[in-house]
Amino acid sequence: MKLTLSWLKDHLQTDRSFEEIVTKLSLVGLEVEGVEDPAAALAPFRVAYVREAEQHPNADRLRVCTVEHADGVSQVVCGAPNAKTGMYGIFAGPGSYIPGTDMKLKPGKIRGVESNGMLVSEREMGLSDEHDGIIELVGEPAIGTPLAEVLGLNDPVIEIGITPNHAEALGIRGIARDLAAAGMGKVKPLGLTRHEGSFDSPIRWHIEPGEAEVYCPAVAGRYFRGVTNCESPTWLKRRLEAIGLRPISALVDITNYVTFDLNRPLHVFDADKVAGDVTMRMARAGEEILALDGKSYALDAETLVIADEKVPEAIGGIMGGEESGCTLETTNVFLEVAYFDPIRVARTGRRLGVTSDARYRFERGIDPEGLTWGIDVATALILQICGGEASRPVLAGTIPAPEQRVALRPERVESLGGVAVAKDRQVAILTELGFSVSERDGVLDCLVPTWRPDVDGEADLVEEVLRIEGYDRIPVTPLPRSGDLPAAVLTPAQRRRTQVRQTLAWRGLDEVITFSFMDGRQAALFGEVDESLRLVNPISSELDVMRPSVLGNLAAALQRNADRGSPDLGLFEVGPIYQDDTPTGEPWLASGLRHGLAVGRQWQGDSRPVDAFDAKADVLAVLEILGAPVENLQTSRDAPAWYHPGQSGQLRLGPNVLAAFGSLHPKVARSYGLKGKTAAFEIFLDRIPFPKAKSKAKAPPEISAFQPVERDLAFVLDREVPAETLVRAARAAERNLVSSVRLFDLYEGSGLPEGKKSLAIAITLQPKTATLTDAEIEAAMAKIVAAVNKASGATLRS
Repeated sequence: MKLTLSWLKDHLQTDRSFEEIVTKLSLVGLEVEGVEDPAAALAPFRVAYVREAEQHPNADRLRVCTVEHADGVSQVVCGAPNAKTGMYGIFAGPGSYIPGTDMKLKPGKIRGVESNGMLVSEREMGLSDEHDGIIELVGEPAIGTPLAEVLGLNDPVIEIGITPNHAEALGIRGIARDLAAAGMGKVKPLGLTRHEGSFDSPIRWHIEPGEAEVYCPAVAGRYFRGVTNCESPTWLKRRLEAIGLRPISALVDITNYVTFDLNRPLHVFDADKVAGDVTMRMARAGEEILALDGKSYALDAETLVIADEKVPEAIGGIMGGEESGCTLETTNVFLEVAYFDPIRVARTGRRLGVTSDARYRFERGIDPEGLTWGIDVATALILQICGGEASRPVLAGTIPAPEQRVALRPERVESLGGVAVAKDRQVAILTELGFSVSERDGVLDCLVPTWRPDVDGEADLVEEVLRIEGYDRIPVTPLPRSGDLPAAVLTPAQRRRTQVRQTLAWRGLDEVITFSFMDGRQAALFGEVDESLRLVNPISSELDVMRPSVLGNLAAALQRNADRGSPDLGLFEVGPIYQDDTPTGEPWLASGLRHGLAVGRQWQGDSRPVDAFDAKADVLAVLEILGAPVENLQTSRDAPAWYHPGQSGQLRLGPNVLAAFGSLHPKVARSYGLKGKTAAFEIFLDRIPFPKAKSKAKAPPEISAFQPVERDLAFVLDREVPAETLVRAARAAERNLVSSVRLFDLYEGSGLPEGKKSLAIAITLQPKTATLTDAEIEAAMAKIVAAVNKASGATLRS
């Protein structure tokens, strides 16, 4: 929301400085986001007098001017056709920056004649496109007067950030009301003059029974004939330009002016382009409208339109139509002053994707009584600027009259807000803000003004008193300490996520953060998508469902990097997936993809693409750092369908699946345009059990003083038997003696029976009480061989 200081003073009688006003605005909750002072950029340019203008001796179109200015007299060579003796213009001395031409003036010679400065045009000042001549001032202004003062441009602009609960501050009068309540002056009377009208309007308002009556409870207006839709007067154009609006024509500019001045959106129709009466009704199937923003909108039965007897002429509460818009040829006008339901306006605007100043105000709630005074304000301006004759007002529907009373116990200001404010001061503040206050049994009975739909409880009144009294008066009170040490800020689950991120980063993967949405067609590759996860209003057609897996987003990121020359890459993300719309349907996962070469081209050996075991290693590293019982995990082959069925698995702790890993299914990889191998993993962080709490006294590490013994054993077993079965059996055979079992070789080929394979394991025996004898070693190895044979049917390879 932008306003100028002079515009504010139309409503606020004050002797406070500009700096005081800006400071107070922020203190009452109307945060100042910026201040623009156009006079600062024009400060070097001042009024000067041309004593003499003579023909240049070496150029027909140039004149040599003797210019008297605030700092003395200078000779200026000027090419403007209107440069002449005795005129008053605007002088820019050497060293001045000329904004319109982006140049800095220097003394010089033009066709052999010295020139020190210049007389400027409006285009050179950035004021307009006018460049046929230099600025020529009327009358005899004082030499040295600043250009900004001469042209009335010394009016600073204030930009305010308006919170949704202060819709009344979307009008400059509402801002003035807050400042007056804060002691910065007095609100001036609005000075309305009731205009009865001299004839009956040939166009009347109607509201279609049903939903349209809820959408628009009441609408008023009047007919103007014989108007002259001309260019707006200078004061109106300058105000609109100052707040970033482009002047169009007097009739349109008046509606924009009242919108920002009083928070009362208006609309004018070219009456000669309207067929018959106008009706507030719901749109019909197949109707569309070309709006004032130049776009066509398809309408539906949930959209309120303002229609004549043939077609829709406007979208109710949103935007007018191009066909009935006013032009400079308009001579007869029909005015609309309506009240629209905020929620329905917001829904319509969001559905159509239309933003406008009218929608912005209607969806936040405006003053319903504006239907009465809005007609008078618009009528006065139209008759003053455009002339013509006004009809008697026309009205359809019933103007809402929300009378709401809220009780305020004066002591609640201190108990809720922490500041003691005298009861009389509370009454004065609320009265200045427009509340009607009476006292009964020590309680303030407050009638809420119609322009404050956000006030509906005692706490709202406390907030109004506090913000006007000053939030800076609230004392700084530290929170009570519950102990000498603060409680941990992060939960154990949150600390785990940090550990996971660090571990995967240490393993060479890059962390990414992707959207929580994905393309519904791609999401189907990762299982059935619950209907509750489809977005009603997606930010993009390619992001229409909540992601059931992070792998799809990671695959898309991999593909974008591969297209840009980085195919060998590993990515991971720690975040939620979405299974349904219940609170428990958002489990947290650590998901990752590796693509391309695990080992690149190098002199020591051959390169190697990534495979399922790279993903498994990532999973095991994370599980180990989180304290999961890695040695007790079982591997199953039932990974989800988006993994390669022969190159994937799941790690389980009993029936609980902790992670899935493997090569990405070729169909999924192709759908994302990924070429070559892609390894993937998903770790279900919420399912990993927390390690048992350890005692505060940490036990010393057990380091044996005796020599470990290593033995290698090779077994022949059926090809379908998992290696894990063999390794687990060997480890369990001598738990107190075996410190590690490591698979180091797999052989399938000649010399072995059909359907068999050879697995070789390295076993480390670590004695704790004495050095092992040969007999003890042989006994332990025999026990291990027997256990492996019993568990897997494997026999020692000869």
